[in-house]
Amino acid sequence: MTMTAGAAVTRGPMTIRDWAQLLLLGAIWGGSFFFARIAVSEIQPLALVLFRVVIAAAALQLYLAIRGPSFRLAFPYAGLFFLLALTNNVIPFSLIFAGQTELGAGVASVLNATTPFWTLILANALTADEKLSWNKLAGIALGVAGTAVMIGPGLVAGLGGPVWAKFALIGASLSYAVALMIARRLKGVPSPVIATGQLTASTVIMIPVVLLTYGPAGLFSVSPPVWAAVLGLALLSTAIAYILYFNLVASAGATNASLVTLIVPVSAVLLGFLFLGERLQFFEMGGMALIGLGLITIDGRLFGRW
Repeated sequence: MTMTAGAAVTRGPMTIRDWAQLLLLGAIWGGSFFFARIAVSEIQPLALVLFRVVIAAAALQLYLAIRGPSFRLAFPYAGLFFLLALTNNVIPFSLIFAGQTELGAGVASVLNATTPFWTLILANALTADEKLSWNKLAGIALGVAGTAVMIGPGLVAGLGGPVWAKFALIGASLSYAVALMIARRLKGVPSPVIATGQLTASTVIMIPVVLLTYGPAGLFSVSPPVWAAVLGLALLSTAIAYILYFNLVASAGATNASLVTLIVPVSAVLLGFLFLGERLQFFEMGGMALIGLGLITIDGRLFGRW
């Protein structure tokens, strides 16, 4: 079955395939922290955003040229793609960067985990097939609480900071929720074309932003290991990830797709434990259990059997 964004059908529980895509996407985006940790050592944040989107867009344009479908399918939706680029890339990336200059990573993770809540509110108001339900509200609350528990002492240490910085992170989550509503409107457009259109529009926006902010001097003076990290971030955590993401929006709905923000911190912690030798704390395991319970609650089928 061809996956397209914004299918107007009544949403039931997610299928096993939907859950598999969600968990895979969470793992890929959790792994993006590894690439970003290496890349930011030599590249300015906005320049990293530009490299990320331009390489991903070029790779997807090449993919469409070889395998199809034609990128011409995106032309009638050019305005929507620029809106999607702004709300799903440019605005949230900028707000997250601004907020994290004043807030710890723990607080930022918890505020980012509120994305499913804002998506549920918007979807309830703007769509006919993704209405508010108690199991979704309860599951999202458990997921956000689990994220907070998993951060543990780091959350308490980072609670300070100006109010504007916290609103910046919440604004980023709201922006992601708005982007999901826009993605739903791209009904009939294949997911690879949506991903390519969004990243191409993001490239057009980011080029003048970066040149005006930093100038061209030294923009490409980066060591080979950092370029390798940028390629991983662009190709795996952006190009492939966004195809999965828009597949998920099409098949499972905007609210369910937004649940990936609950899985990303779990993935990042587990990858650190498995590959970097980082110690897995008891509070992290407790937080993961709460997030798992939240996802089970949102799915609803297990409780229905009981």
